[in-house]
Amino acid sequence: MSKEFGMHYGAEARVFRFAEELRQQMTPAEKKLWKHLKGKQLAGLKFRRQHAMGAYIADFYCHSKKLVIEVDGKYHEDDIQQQKDKFRDSEMERFDIKVLRFTNEQVLSTTSKVLKEIEKTALSR
Repeated sequence: MSKEFGMHYGAEARVFRFAEELRQQMTPAEKKLWKHLKGKQLAGLKFRRQHAMGAYIADFYCHSKKLVIEVDGKYHEDDIQQQKDKFRDSEMERFDIKVLRFTNEQVLSTTSKVLKEIEKTALSR
């Protein structure tokens, strides 16, 4: 990730374009979580969806708390993808960005528990 600061960390135009496409193709789990995060519904915090950050796109990002929320589908269970995710998370952590990961199943079946974990983490930062 670029060392430029600001909420986009030097993201290039191509990353912004891809993020825009992803906003149109959200998964059912992402849509469900977004219903609870948008409009400052969770603890008055502003979240952005499919947010460009350097070379990456965060599913959800709260800039004031430097908190990324990722909703992981089945392909994140692959060993290679897990290594990529760990690298990506460590890149974000270099900028004091906390990454929380939830599976699609967690978001869909235990939404209130996921929201409580997000709120607890955000308010502790």
